[in-house]
Parts: sequence; structure tokens; C-alpha cells
Amino acid sequence: MIEQGRCKVLIVDDEVLIRQGIKHYVNWEEEGFTMIGEASNGEEALAIIEKENPHIVITDIVMPIMDGIELTKKVKEEYPEIEVIILSSFSDFDYVRSTFQSGVADYILKPKLEGSELLKALKQALHRLPNFDLGLSKQSLTTMEEWIRHLMAGYEPVNQKQLEYESFPKSHFCLMGIDPKLEQDTQKMKKHILEQLPSILEGFIYYPILLEDCSFSYIINMDKGEFSSLVTTIKEVARRSAQTIWLLGEPFEDMIQLQKHYEDGLKRLRDYQFYFPNRNFLMLKELPRLTEESSFELNHFIDVFKRRDFDKAFEDLNQYIEYMAQQYTVKEHELKAIFGNIIFNITILLEGMKFDMNEMQQDRYQYFAMINEADNVERVKGYLYSFLEEVQDLISSQMNDQSQSNMPQLLSYIDQHYNEPISLADLAEHFHFNPSYLSTYFSQHYGIGFNEYLNQIRIEKAKSYLENKHVSISEISGYVGYSDHSYFCKVFKKMTGMSPSKYRKSRLV
Repeated sequence: MIEQGRCKVLIVDDEVLIRQGIKHYVNWEEEGFTMIGEASNGEEALAIIEKENPHIVITDIVMPIMDGIELTKKVKEEYPEIEVIILSSFSDFDYVRSTFQSGVADYILKPKLEGSELLKALKQALHRLPNFDLGLSKQSLTTMEEWIRHLMAGYEPVNQKQLEYESFPKSHFCLMGIDPKLEQDTQKMKKHILEQLPSILEGFIYYPILLEDCSFSYIINMDKGEFSSLVTTIKEVARRSAQTIWLLGEPFEDMIQLQKHYEDGLKRLRDYQFYFPNRNFLMLKELPRLTEESSFELNHFIDVFKRRDFDKAFEDLNQYIEYMAQQYTVKEHELKAIFGNIIFNITILLEGMKFDMNEMQQDRYQYFAMINEADNVERVKGYLYSFLEEVQDLISSQMNDQSQSNMPQLLSYIDQHYNEPISLADLAEHFHFNPSYLSTYFSQHYGIGFNEYLNQIRIEKAKSYLENKHVSISEISGYVGYSDHSYFCKVFKKMTGMSPSKYRKSRLV
């Protein structure tokens, strides 16, 4: 039998930052839990368990000395009443299946580890503990503040209709959030908001639903027909509030839906703020429609980039950046990872194409850091575009030098393969040139197009063959790359002023 009191929790993870993060994700005392210690591996954890008798153990899987799987087995063998929550960086469920077979309470991926997920797992584990609760789950709730806290914490609903009616006599509810834009102004803004709120919500009944340092969340009681006037009021307040963002959820009828509307409404709007830094009012129904899926493919971009068709590559990339900046349902960290991956791939491409990247090596890491720390999508875009401008400047400055060094190889290749079918596109792909750049090169350096240059090479070779009277003219046309004898004669006459046969006679006289 587990005695009543606060639920004791032990954290086990070899990463100090993870342990620190977990400790700050949850307001342990307020939620009815007590942190009794932390360990960096399974052996340390067992020593603490023997001494402190925790109710719940939160453990990583991959750790030195003794990992989480072995720890879970030993805990369940020696202390079967203790509940275990597994943390892991691995998304492969098969890898941790054995821990579930050992009776773990829950499993959380580290990339998804946040306060709400952790608290939910703790409460699920708590429900598995016999004869143990946090006090709120069964006791009589005497105030609306307790009832709201009970619902927001995710406990099973209890019948509180009388309390609800006395506090909230109207038929509908909605949630409202107020977030200061500048963190350093939080205290000043908090005081200002609390002073102004009674006049802003005059005629409405409202209660705070969460105790937050940097944002405010309220439940508002109203009649159904009052919602439109509330929207108008909040919009007008938001229009005049340059330093705050106002969020408004959709109306609902039952208090039991409180946590769901917070998770699906207010919390989502807070995530979306990253994409709308210039808006002071957000409401799900008023957000812009998401555009159709982008046709951008990274592998295609890489191919175009390798062909040195930089104009096309950057045009496609810019369109993709603008598209992604509008996809507000994409998590902030996912967008930053996508844009960081673009920087990484471009630097790798440039290195592989023999561009000198010494000056940009350090800049690359600075851009990674700035993107990760950016607080809205416009700043992320700005940092990425700044990087791309540097890349384009680098390409422009080094292209001429690089082209000059590669061009002798290309001209030598033509000289050796003139008798084969050769096209400008083939050469551009073989030597990693942009076809339009290569065409311009021939025009600027030789005053003629590529095809004319190739014809000159072939005709010069044909002249040498024509000086040998034992080789027929039809054979010569094939030797120098013309499959059509008549076309060869036409080109030869155009470039020399005489037919191949007349040229032969003039040389053999």
C-alpha cells in the first residue's frame, strides 16, 4: 500500500541538460509531485531508489554503466509498485518494446518532450498507483479556481454542475490569450493588462486558467449571441496594443471541453504566432488558407545547382522559402531545421564544385545560430536570404576564374571528340557549366556560336583529309562527324568558299 502524500519522482538521464530541462518543465509542487533526486545511470538510480522509495522513475534508455532497459527490469523485479516512464531519442518502437513488456507506464520521445507531454505521462502513471491520488482527483471541489485547475490538469471530470452554474450562469465559453511581444516588458505589461481587463471584458465573467510568467490565459463565460461583440471588442483592443498579441478561441458549451479547447485552440494559436509577427490578433477561423503543396524537390535543386544553372536554382529555392514561410502549421523547430538543411546542402555543393569556401565556413555556423535563435519567421527568412546573397556573391566572384581554368579542358575535349555527336547541352553537363553561360562564352571569346565553332574544327580537320587523294569525300564527311554527305559539302562551301572537291583539286595541283 502506497501511503498518501506527494508523489515522489526520480529523474535518470546521463545528459545534464535533459535533467535540468525536465526539472523546469513542470511546476512539481503545484501539481502535487516532489522531485526526490536525479541520477546519470541505472546503478546510481538503484541506490537512490533503495534509499528514497520513489513512486515514479523517469529514465532515458541509452546510458553508460546501466541503461534504461536494464534499470526497468531490475525496478520491476525488486520494486514492482514503482511506475517507470521511458525517455528516448529513438523513434523505432521495436527498440523499446522490451521495456513495455516489463510494465512501463509510458514512453516519450525526447524531441517531443515538453511540459504538457511530461505532465500527461506523470498523471497516467499516477493512475496506475493503487490508492494514490494528488488530492484533486476525488476531493470535493469548492471553488471555481479548483474546478478549472482540475480540468486543465486532465483529471477525470466530476459532477460540479452546481458550482459551475453559480460561477458561470451563461450558456457558452471561449478562451482568450494575451501574450506580451517583448519579454523584457513582461512585468510592466502584466500590470497594465490586469488593470485594463475589467473594462475590456465588462459584462463578461472570466477566470484565469493557467499561471504563466509570460502569457495570460482566460476562460470567458457568455451567451452565444455575445461572441461576435467579444470578437469586435478584442480586435479593437489588439489594434491599439502594439506590444501585445491577443488570441481568441472558438465558443464551446461544456466546461468539460476546457482542456481540449486549450490544446486545440489557444495553444495552437501560440505556436502560430511565430509565423505572424506583425499581427496583434489571431483567431483560427481568420488565419489565411494554406497554399497547395510545393513542387520543390531538394534532389532536383541539387541537380540544377550542379549544372551551374544558378539562376534557375535560386529562383526555385526562393519560391520554396516563401512557400514554407506561409505554412504556419509546421512547427517552428521543423521550419528552422529545413532552412538550416538548405544552408548545409549549399555549402557542401559549393565545396564539391571546387569553390573556395574558406571565407564562408565560419559564416555558415553563425547563420545556423541566428536561425535557431530567431523569434519569428521573417527574421529566419532574412538570415537565410542574407546567406544566399553571400553565396551568389561568392559564385559571381569565383566563376570567371574557375571557368577560365576549366575551359582549356573543354576545348581540348572538343578537339579530341569533334567526330562524335556533340551538343552544347552535353558539354555543359559533362563540365558542370550552365548551358547559357557556355553559349555566351563562345560568343564573347570567339564571336560565333558553339555550333559554328564546332563546324570550324570539323572543316579544318576535313581540309587535312582532303589533301590525301586516296580518301573519298564521302568517307571524309564521316571522319569529321557529319553523317549526311550533302550537308557536309554545304557547310564546307559556306566556310571556305568552295566545294570539297574543288578544294582538293586546288591543294593537289
